[in-house]
Amino acid sequence: MLWTDKYRPQTMDEVLGNKKAVEEIDEWVESWEHGEPRKCLLLIGPPGTGKTTLAHLISVFFSDHIELNASDKRSFDIIMNTVGEASASTSLFGKGRKLIILDEVDGLHGNEDRGGIRAINKIIKEGHHPMIMMANDPYSKRITSLKSKCQVIKIRKVHTNSIVALLKRICIKEGVDFEEHILRTLAKRSRGDLRSAINDLQVIAQGKDKITSDDLEVISQKDDINNIFDSVRTVLKSKNPRHIRDALRLEAQPGFILEQITENIPREYEKPEEIEKAYDAVAEADVYLGRAFHTRHYGYWKYTYDLMGVGVAMAKDETYKKFSRYASSTFYSKLSKNRKKRDLRDRVATKMGEKMHTSRAVAIEQFPYFEIMFQPEDLARDLADYFELDDAEVKQFRKRKIKKRKTKKAPKAKMKGTKTSSKPKAEPKSQKTTSKKVSKGYKDVETETITKDSKPKNKAGEMKKKKNKTEKKVNNSSKAASKDNGNSEKSQSKDNGKQVSLFSFK
Repeated sequence: MLWTDKYRPQTMDEVLGNKKAVEEIDEWVESWEHGEPRKCLLLIGPPGTGKTTLAHLISVFFSDHIELNASDKRSFDIIMNTVGEASASTSLFGKGRKLIILDEVDGLHGNEDRGGIRAINKIIKEGHHPMIMMANDPYSKRITSLKSKCQVIKIRKVHTNSIVALLKRICIKEGVDFEEHILRTLAKRSRGDLRSAINDLQVIAQGKDKITSDDLEVISQKDDINNIFDSVRTVLKSKNPRHIRDALRLEAQPGFILEQITENIPREYEKPEEIEKAYDAVAEADVYLGRAFHTRHYGYWKYTYDLMGVGVAMAKDETYKKFSRYASSTFYSKLSKNRKKRDLRDRVATKMGEKMHTSRAVAIEQFPYFEIMFQPEDLARDLADYFELDDAEVKQFRKRKIKKRKTKKAPKAKMKGTKTSSKPKAEPKSQKTTSKKVSKGYKDVETETITKDSKPKNKAGEMKKKKNKTEKKVNNSSKAASKDNGNSEKSQSKDNGKQVSLFSFK
């Protein structure tokens, strides 16, 4: 049996350290017992500090509990089918409430856990039962959306003296003779991880009557990865070079660590000369960091770490005993806010570089001169046309928009023999007309148009009216022509008759 399970705390009073956190948890449990629902608990702290143990101790106060840990698949469907249904239904073992435990929620990642955070947010919003979640990294982006919906309780590392006291009790119960410096070495190596210290003790002491210094060689020193803010605190609070170098062992880029230290120097140091020395060390560390990136010779990083760690730490005369609230660097937040401006700058520089046959960097260097050249309207218009810049891109050089060119309208050509009036005539009202054609033999006779009282409203009606009038004139002329033809035929017949009579007279 593992000693971590054998000597696990059985009550809240047996929990080592974190007294304030235990008090907050007790108040949370009492509120649920009195029928007063509270927010979901989010326990955040390093591994081995007792977060899971506290959750199991809390489950004793409720009728039932359901647990989902990091070893299980935690996709949206799985969480909703297990935890989601449990949070919406009553307990099978009584009328009390069920406790829902989700371990290592900051470890949700990959296809197997896809949608897990979305499912947890849904359960928090719609669930009716108490819920506890645990996370290791307080700055993980995966739990950002959960923090505002939960009561966050920070579980801190256990102090070295508390770990030594517990290791002594375990040795006495197991009947193992020990030297105190051995137990203290185990406690220091654990770096606040109580579970690690107990496991190391079991490895060197199980099955023995006595442990000695030689047994420590079996246990290798723990290769711990620190938290960024713990490392910054060590740099600013300590003057021990060895502790500072150990604290800077982080899974982070040196540029990110440098920004965090730079941001928090004035929050810790008070004397102007100390701040000046610290920033001189930071500036020199930045120089070596730039050389490493430019030359691809990453051996310069060791100088960067020494300057931003030991160099900043040695800038202070004495260590400060005050509490300082550290903050994340504002450098990256400013970069994200200015992303739109930088994209606009790069887009304009690319267009101008193509026209000027220069690189984008050289084009950006000329921007101050172009800001002066874009002030006159005519020149700004010509430059915008030449570089093919739209209105949004012109804002890189001037705030106001460029006025459009004034175009002169060409006068309309007048037709000969027509009179133009300055005032347009009112259009006549529409007139509805109907016409009928009647065929008689080989002749087509068009009847008169039947008009209504309404006047034409548009030019089409007026044109139709004119057409009817012309048709009338054509018909009248045709009738007159037919009459003339009839008279001519009669006169010819009369002449013919006369000729006949003359010939007959002859």
